[in-house]
Amino acid sequence: MIPIIIPAYEPDKRLIDLLLSLKEEHIENIIIVNDGSGKEYEDIFSIARELLNDLGGVILEHKENRGKGRALKTAFRYVLDNIPEAVGVVTADSDGQHTACCIKEIKQELQKNQDALILGVRKFDGDNIPWKSKIGNNLTLKVFKLVSGLDIRDTQTGLRGINRKFMKELLSVEGDRFEFETKMLLETVGKYPIVQVDIETVYDSRENHKTHFDPVKDSIKIYRILFDKFGKFMLSSLSSFILDIILFTLFCNILKGDFSKGYIIISTIVARTTSALYNYTINYRIVFKSEESKVKAGIKYFILAIIQMICSALLVTLGCKMFGETNETIIKIIVDTILFFISYQMQKIIVFKKL
Repeated sequence: MIPIIIPAYEPDKRLIDLLLSLKEEHIENIIIVNDGSGKEYEDIFSIARELLNDLGGVILEHKENRGKGRALKTAFRYVLDNIPEAVGVVTADSDGQHTACCIKEIKQELQKNQDALILGVRKFDGDNIPWKSKIGNNLTLKVFKLVSGLDIRDTQTGLRGINRKFMKELLSVEGDRFEFETKMLLETVGKYPIVQVDIETVYDSRENHKTHFDPVKDSIKIYRILFDKFGKFMLSSLSSFILDIILFTLFCNILKGDFSKGYIIISTIVARTTSALYNYTINYRIVFKSEESKVKAGIKYFILAIIQMICSALLVTLGCKMFGETNETIIKIIVDTILFFISYQMQKIIVFKKL
């Protein structure tokens, strides 16, 4: 069994239309969460209750608006406590963006891939797509891929298939509003594969079309999440980088006369070993808050550090041969900047993974 979860805050007729289309597709077990919509929306929920008598399902209620993330968690808890046979759930929006056929397709995909997170992804290149959605999504995709390493075509989709195990884990993830869905994607790293399914892109062109997503406030929250861990990683790496550069320059000046051929490699090894010990400690305890054992994480970290050190030494040496030894520090800065972004992804996914 795979119930359908529909968070609803101040819904209109489109919620009823969605329920009717679900009925036509013989999709049952619907869980609607009234997220503090108020008495003026009781008529909509009364009709929804009547339809649920045929579809099978329930309406859960928040006395006041608590956000989409909290509404999803309320429904997750209900499923985990009351529907033990459910292998997972499908979440869908109440504003008509997700058709019954698309919901059915995600449901089927989750049934086939019960260890994955299923995403119903929209296309944002059509003429009917609102400019703020087109620009916002494309920008978020680029930033999201840079920070997380996940190549996702629609980070803001609300149509998702979530397996039971992941659903239970998500209850402890912070975030009660739209940012919760971004955190959900980040939580998959190293734990769950993501299956992306193309779905129909539906946007209501009516003037009274209302969305509760604030493009400024909610985007700020989302980007804050993306840059929280990455920002800490940058500070950790920057301080390690400065230490590395200072030691590298110092030993280059000391050894250049006595070791004219291998001074760059020797200086790189000394500087990188010292800065790596410092960087590992900060990343393990503060940046990634790793659940991996210190021994395993340490082994993987220093294997990565050795590989990175070798690449740095070889590329800097090659650069010096091409551009002259007087530019070794500048060349090292360029090389290590490129290696920095590669290292972040490797540390996040492999070295300091969450269990």
